Amino acid sequence: MACRGGCCCSSAGRLNADNARFLLLAVLILLYMLCGAAVFSAIELPTEREAKERWEERLENFTRRHNLSRAELWGFLREYEEANVAGIRVDDIRPRWDFTGAFYFVGTVVSTIGTSDILKA
Repeated sequence: MACRGGCCCSSAGRLNADNARFLLLAVLILLYMLCGAAVFSAIELPTEREAKERWEERLENFTRRHNLSRAELWGFLREYEEANVAGIRVDDIRPRWDFTGAFYFVGTVVSTIGTSDILKA
């Protein structure tokens, strides 16, 4: 493609000031996020590992006490998680999607989605 007036060929390898500022800001934000992830991981990872070790001990004790295989217990726990995600509860708390819960959901949707269009004016 031919250049007209030499404007695009001479600056093809260079950044203008706006693009350079944007690139610098993007790099700084990425570094900030990486530092935050390193700090958060350093603080939270040991606690998570300890909790996982306690959980493994509890599972081992439970399987031994009730004469279950680990595979049977894991299968049951997966089914429980699926039921919990679907909204099925094992306690006597009210259903998640009764009228009050549905009204709360609708209020949240109405009050948060689309507000940027209203506030632009």
